[in-house]
Amino acid sequence: METNQENSPLTQMRKSVQKLGSSTENYSEATLMRFLVARSMEPEKAAKMFVQWQKWRASLVPNGFIADSEVPDELEARKIYLQGLSTKGHPLMIVKGSKHYPSKDHLQFKKFVAHLLDKTIARYPSIALICQCLSEGKGSPKEREIGNEKLIGILDLQHISYKNVDVRGLITGFQFLQAYYPERLAKCFLLHMPWFFESIWKMISRFLDKATLEKIVIVTNEDERTKFIKEVGEETLPEEYGGKAKLRALQDVQLAPLDD
Repeated sequence: METNQENSPLTQMRKSVQKLGSSTENYSEATLMRFLVARSMEPEKAAKMFVQWQKWRASLVPNGFIADSEVPDELEARKIYLQGLSTKGHPLMIVKGSKHYPSKDHLQFKKFVAHLLDKTIARYPSIALICQCLSEGKGSPKEREIGNEKLIGILDLQHISYKNVDVRGLITGFQFLQAYYPERLAKCFLLHMPWFFESIWKMISRFLDKATLEKIVIVTNEDERTKFIKEVGEETLPEEYGGKAKLRALQDVQLAPLDD
């Protein structure tokens, strides 16, 4: 049993991270497993990805979080919305493409992508954790990342024009998910795609890996729309998409303080 543990991909990954001059201390197994899964359970590749992620976080998010004051221009557009949990317990994030314009400050945009992804992940504890806490008599947990949360994204392309098209921004967002938020994306739905965006999407798709592309659904007909509503859930989906909820802008969603 002990030998099996020593030879497990997780143990080998921890050792590889140490060889690269870093540490996995204070990181949960769930967090490390995301990197292993993203790299087909190959410890050395997962370790390299993990260390690159650590360096990226230290550079772009040195304080552990990005405050609203660091991304004022992006927040001003009120183009991102955070809803409740989907039927499978995934937090829902909505992007309104018609409210987005290519950023003149690409560094602020990168920080904004990290800001919205971090906030989406941290905002909602997983259903499993809630059930565990309730069964142990601890009550509902405060918002806290436990390592294996996934999110559902909706990219609403209704009423967009060429002025809203941001190829670099979309590639940045998806590449962040692939490189720095591995196994965070449960599903991404593209709604109301106009004809002129089809060729643009084909170009963007070339920059996405197979695993990411398999999680993207372009909703084009009533059957797909019905499945989309069912997967997200009427209680969480805003009214304009066939649900019962109200839209909540990213900056209007407040996080409860974390326990020390």
